Formats: sequence, structure tokens, C-alpha cells
Amino acid sequence: METAGYVSLFVLAFAAATILPLSSEAVLSALVASDGFDLSRMIAIASLGNTLGACVNWALGRYCLRWQEKRWFPISTAGLERGTKWFRRYGLFALLFSWVPIVGDPLTVVAGIFRVRFIWFLLLVAAGKTARYIVVAAIAEKAFA
Repeated sequence: METAGYVSLFVLAFAAATILPLSSEAVLSALVASDGFDLSRMIAIASLGNTLGACVNWALGRYCLRWQEKRWFPISTAGLERGTKWFRRYGLFALLFSWVPIVGDPLTVVAGIFRVRFIWFLLLVAAGKTARYIVVAAIAEKAFA
């Protein structure tokens, strides 16, 4: 049962960062409330899954932009425009906000389009997403204590 919870959290966090409008924060909060899971492990697993999902977006921007008009492409033209505005406004450090709803996913695709070096992308995205999960877990822990 415990392994299934961690795997579910990873899969949902990964999917939430790519093409599906999902909330991994709700699952993390539910697992915190269940009190049968290690908090640090949950934060690490959610952060890893969500960061790897963002890496898929970076690759889409870097290598697959030619298919952006296809129905299956995960980011709309309007989303790409929002991400581009954030990126132009805040530069590379905008990636710290890749967790922000509506803007975050397009921002990670735009980073690929702008050919941001992958190591910088990875470090900044992981830092922002991990910070978000730490805050969500802390709030959930206080709420369910």
C-alpha cells in the first residue's frame, strides 16, 4: 500500500507537469493527512516527478516546436505567448516560477524554444518545484495535525 501511494504521487506529479490538468498537490496533501508516509520522501518523489515532467516540456520546446499546430501538442499558442512574456520579463530566473498554474508549463516549453542550457533549466525548475512542495506539505501537515 505504501509503495502504491509513492508511485501514484510520482506519476501524478509527472503528468501534472506535462499535458494533463491535474493537481499533484491534492494527492500530496492526502498522503500527508493519512500519516503513513515519510514527509521527506513524499516531497522528494513529488519534486522529482514534477521536474521530470517539466523536462518533457523543455524537450518539446527544444525539438518538437514544428508540431505546435497539432491538436495533441500540450501547450496552446496563447500559453506559449504567456510563457514567452514571463521569460522575456524575468529572464532565466523565471524558471523558478515553473510551478505557477497556467504560466508554469508554457514557461518550461519556452525555455526549450529559447535553448536554455539544460543544466540551468534543471536546477532552477527543480528548486522552484521543490520549494512549492515543501510549502504544500507544511501547510497540509499543520492542517491535519
